Amino acid sequence: MHPILINIGSFNLYTYGLFMALGFLTAMRVSKMIARPHDISADTITDIFFVILVSALVGARLLYVVINFKAYQHNLIGVFQIWNGGLVFFGGFLAAVLACVIYFKKKSLDIWKTADVLSPGIAIGHAIGRVGCLFAGCCYGKVCDLPIAIKFTNSESLAPLNVYLHPTQIYSMISNLILFFILLWLQRHKKFHGMVFLIYIMLYSLFRSIIEFFRGDFRGDFIFDFISMSQGIGFMVSLIAFILLIKLSRSFYGSK
Repeated sequence: MHPILINIGSFNLYTYGLFMALGFLTAMRVSKMIARPHDISADTITDIFFVILVSALVGARLLYVVINFKAYQHNLIGVFQIWNGGLVFFGGFLAAVLACVIYFKKKSLDIWKTADVLSPGIAIGHAIGRVGCLFAGCCYGKVCDLPIAIKFTNSESLAPLNVYLHPTQIYSMISNLILFFILLWLQRHKKFHGMVFLIYIMLYSLFRSIIEFFRGDFRGDFIFDFISMSQGIGFMVSLIAFILLIKLSRSFYGSK
C-alpha cells in the first residue's frame, strides 16, 4: 500500500489524512442532505461537524495513546503525529457525543432528532476513512492464508511486511457501508426520534466487536484475556443504547 500518496521535496501528502478528510467532508455533505426535510439548516450541520471534528480527534487520539502508552511515554511528539495513523473510533465517538450533547442543549436542538440525522453520514464517512487505514497499514489483521488475505510491502507501512494478513480494514469498510444503507432505510421508516442513532450504535458495536477478533495490531490490555478494550467499551455502549431504545420505544407506544 502507499502511506504517502504524494512526495514533493519535504512535502508529504499522507493517504491516511487525505481519506480522513474526504470521509469527514462526505459525512457532512450527506448529513446536510438528510437534514433538509427535518428543518435543520446547513449552517447548523456545519457548526455541529466542527464540534465533532475537534472533539472526535482529541478523544480518538487520547484513547489510542492510552491503549499504546508504552509506545508514547518516551515519545511525546509522536502523540500529535496522527497522520501516521492511530485513532480509536470509540474514543472519538464518546468524546463527540459528550461535546454534541452540550452543544445541542446550548443551541436548543432536539438531541435525538439531530443524532438520527447525523448517523448515516457518520457511517459513510467512517467507511471512507477506513480506506486511509488500508493505505497506511494501521488497524491491520492477524496472519491468515485465506484467498482474500493482503500483504503489505511498503517500508512506510504500519503493518507487518511481506506476510499475508486478514484485510480487517476492508472488513470495516464493508460493514460501515452496510450500516450506511441500513440507517438510510431506517431514517425513512423510523417510528420515533433516537431510533436511528441507537440502532447505529448497537449495530456498529456488533460489527466492530466481530472484526476485532481478526485484528493483529496491539489492542491494549484484554479483559479476561479474550475481550479487547474496544470490545469492552463497545459492549457497554451497546447495552446502554439497547436500554435507551427500549425506554424510548415504550414512551412512544405508551403515548398512543
